[in-house]
Amino acid sequence: MLYISQTVTLSDDEIELSYIRAQGAGGQNVNKVSSAVHLRFDINASSLPDFYKERLLALKDTRITKDGVIVIKGQQFRTQEKNRDDALSRLQAMIQSIAVVQKARRATKPSRSSQRKRMDKKNQRGQTKSMRGKVQF
Repeated sequence: MLYISQTVTLSDDEIELSYIRAQGAGGQNVNKVSSAVHLRFDINASSLPDFYKERLLALKDTRITKDGVIVIKGQQFRTQEKNRDDALSRLQAMIQSIAVVQKARRATKPSRSSQRKRMDKKNQRGQTKSMRGKVQF
């Protein structure tokens, strides 16, 4: 059972885990042990609320296929259990990041006094620089 929030959970049968051999360094262990994990999660077939599904499918993430399947490969650690936990926690973090609704930005204007101060400073700086020029008699 993967807990997303207090009300939203994913059952284990919705997440497909397959174990493969990891890439990279590791000596003979890499060739013998299937320690890496491929996590596949079908967004459309899941029990997630529609709000989560829509936001997940709208994400521009390379881990989401065109069919709406999230594919996460975990091979950072040497043991299968740690890689499985890592992949599940990354899936959990991805779904939780969607749940946070960004506050709408309101366009604002600088106040009239701040505009005046900026122009005054600009003029003052220009006068200072003009004083550095050649002295004419």
